[in-house]
Amino acid sequence: MKKNWAVLTAVSLSISLAACSKTQNESAAEQAAPAVKLEKLKIGYQKAALKLIVAKQNHAFEQAFPNVQVEWKEFPAGPQTLEALNAGSIDFGYTGDTPVIFALSGNKPIEYLAYEINSKNSHSLLVPKSSALQNIQDLKGKRIAVTKGSSAHYFLAQILNKAGLSWQDIQPIWLTPADARAALDRSSIDAWAVWDPYSSAAELKGDSRILFDSQKLPPAYSFYLSSPAFLKAQPAAAHKIIETLNTTDDWINAHPAETVQILAKSTGLESAVAEKVLSKRASPVKAKLLDGATIAEQQKIADLFANLKLIPNAVVLKEHVWDGK
Repeated sequence: MKKNWAVLTAVSLSISLAACSKTQNESAAEQAAPAVKLEKLKIGYQKAALKLIVAKQNHAFEQAFPNVQVEWKEFPAGPQTLEALNAGSIDFGYTGDTPVIFALSGNKPIEYLAYEINSKNSHSLLVPKSSALQNIQDLKGKRIAVTKGSSAHYFLAQILNKAGLSWQDIQPIWLTPADARAALDRSSIDAWAVWDPYSSAAELKGDSRILFDSQKLPPAYSFYLSSPAFLKAQPAAAHKIIETLNTTDDWINAHPAETVQILAKSTGLESAVAEKVLSKRASPVKAKLLDGATIAEQQKIADLFANLKLIPNAVVLKEHVWDGK
């Protein structure tokens, strides 16, 4: 009986050791498995994305990813950028604080890659120079142009809150920046909420004035967004993207005159406008993984929009943040 028990114990131990060895081998094989090779990097940018504009001109991503085909795609604003991200047309892109909330509320598979702090006066509420409007309380009943789902959408919401007004007190006119600029010129709208470089361009043109700007509000953020699939497959590339953005930021700070010329040439802006945009910019502006405070500030925007029924579904933003792994 003892002999049989000893044999049984030996067999069990042998099986256990074999299983353990197999598990260790499988784990080692998984760790040794090569990462998915990145063959193409598709970048979405817009006229407000200074770092990406400079990086494109300086071939910063082409140098950071020497064996990767880099593609650049320009969009008029954040909502269109995120639609492209949702469709798989780009791997990462740049937007203000509001577009991603609208996209996530629509159940789009998007994750926050990194954030940066905006310049204090990157948004303005513009009115025609001859407008009778003198303060934000005068906005009641007025036609205000804004790009739906853009960072200016939240900027306008903040203005209304500060004025003691609601969305029902105004007539929001949903227009892209180009159409809003034309509408302001025709005086077919009473005001226009917009971000830089459009606000600086309109201000320098001289036929409009600033009724209110974001200097009077808490700092806002801009974001770099990607897809969960890309971040899961390419964590090393994602970190390199952030590193390249910050290397570009260092270059911008060291070469302000060249940066003005790059911005003017890439966007078609006059040099004076590009210079004004750059003058508003904080320095340095490092891209970083999202922290708890940043997530909390974004959650406030999401909760406000949900309470105002401006988005179809409430969003828990911490569920959509890349942890860097």
